Amino acid sequence: MTESIDKTASASAVPDHWLHVESLDLDAQGVAHKADGKVVFIEGALPFEYVSANINRTKNNWEQGTLTQVHQASSQRVEPFCPHFGLHTGACGGCKMQHLHPSAQIAVKQRALENNLWHLGKVKPDMILRPIEGPDWGYRYRARLSVRFVRKKGTVLVGFHERKSRYVADMSICPVLPSNVSAMLMPLRALIASLDAVETCPQIELACGDRVTALVLRHLEPLTSGDLTKLRVFAQENAGVQWWLQAKGPETVRLLDEGGELLTYALPEFGIIMPFKPTDFTQVNPQINRVLVSRALRLLDAQKHERVIDWFCGLGNFTLPIATRAGEVLGIEGSETLVARSCENFIKNQAIAYVNKPLAATKFVARNLFEMTPDVLIQDGVSDKWLVDPPREGAFALVRSLADLHQQKLGDSDVPVTPGAQLWQPPKRIVYVSCNPSTLARDAGLLVHQAGYRCTAAGVVNMFPHTAHVESMAVFEYTGLI
Repeated sequence: MTESIDKTASASAVPDHWLHVESLDLDAQGVAHKADGKVVFIEGALPFEYVSANINRTKNNWEQGTLTQVHQASSQRVEPFCPHFGLHTGACGGCKMQHLHPSAQIAVKQRALENNLWHLGKVKPDMILRPIEGPDWGYRYRARLSVRFVRKKGTVLVGFHERKSRYVADMSICPVLPSNVSAMLMPLRALIASLDAVETCPQIELACGDRVTALVLRHLEPLTSGDLTKLRVFAQENAGVQWWLQAKGPETVRLLDEGGELLTYALPEFGIIMPFKPTDFTQVNPQINRVLVSRALRLLDAQKHERVIDWFCGLGNFTLPIATRAGEVLGIEGSETLVARSCENFIKNQAIAYVNKPLAATKFVARNLFEMTPDVLIQDGVSDKWLVDPPREGAFALVRSLADLHQQKLGDSDVPVTPGAQLWQPPKRIVYVSCNPSTLARDAGLLVHQAGYRCTAAGVVNMFPHTAHVESMAVFEYTGLI
């Protein structure tokens, strides 16, 4: 960063042009106010610091700038671990918070969650859950690495984009990637540079399993036999590497060579092995995912006599562990392909389940959950508990349908009557896993103020250390009141 840090500056003698940073926003920008009350967002600044900034964007009510000097530093400011992080020209844009101590990063995310719940949903949890934490480095088992041949420099770049740029950063290492992948960045650059298709391979998608490192090479033209040979040699020289090729859309992804070990990850606490393909959605951070699934199931507390629905179930990351606890499970997902894969994963895990602990009866169905209605919700039957794990858009249609059914039970004449609504019973507990605090807050507001639930607990999940991304979890108990 371009800055001069003075930790001894006195706040009592602050020049007028210094800015006092009050907080951090969800883009990891420091938030300050000018003397006239105008808000200033400052990239690179931290809460409680006195700084100077170069203002590069001005609007009527706010300004945006970049840190130029720190006059009084935060006690939570740390030296970034990665040499490619910072505000300098060419800096990598993959991380935004490496200059902030990891524990402070989590505190910022926890406050963001609480602020969103209150300001957007008017919801205050009864209890704040302890944050779920994991390794700060080497955690990112999924990544989309851009590839670019820079003709003027005669070199190939492989990595993330530069900060606020479409250009690829000149990266030699990446500490947030697994160490074996970080060590592969320079060899990958050399490999791509040696290919006949050096100018037509724009991307390598990374997907690490417990034992296999899958690399999906996007190629815009057919690869020559010589290029394919070079890929095979690279895989032989780097243990666990498995090449996949992508000629067009995601549906064209295929193994370079059939056979070899399956790409899988394990959930040991539940005896579950999850096979997946490199373009499937899986959690980026496997260590955190294990803890996330364990906590979600403890909070759900499914019993052998209970029926549970897992909404937005994907490959069954939560569904299959729930099947080790509940009496009956229904997994619902929008993609027919994912539903088929979930069924395959269930069958495989049923085959390897302990003889005295078979998985519960489990069914998967495909449905557009963004078009959920009270009628369809009733057709899915009564369940004791729900696990909800939506994408960033949240689960508005699902929660809205639940709220409408509750309003009908209360006799609200403004809500259209749904056949069977009076007999249908809502789940007594919902565990909601979120990757967007604003849509969680919106849905929580509906659950609490219109669907008869109380938010008993909520907390953050630090799935993406050093980034401003906020994952979280909330628990709702049905009270029947509003």
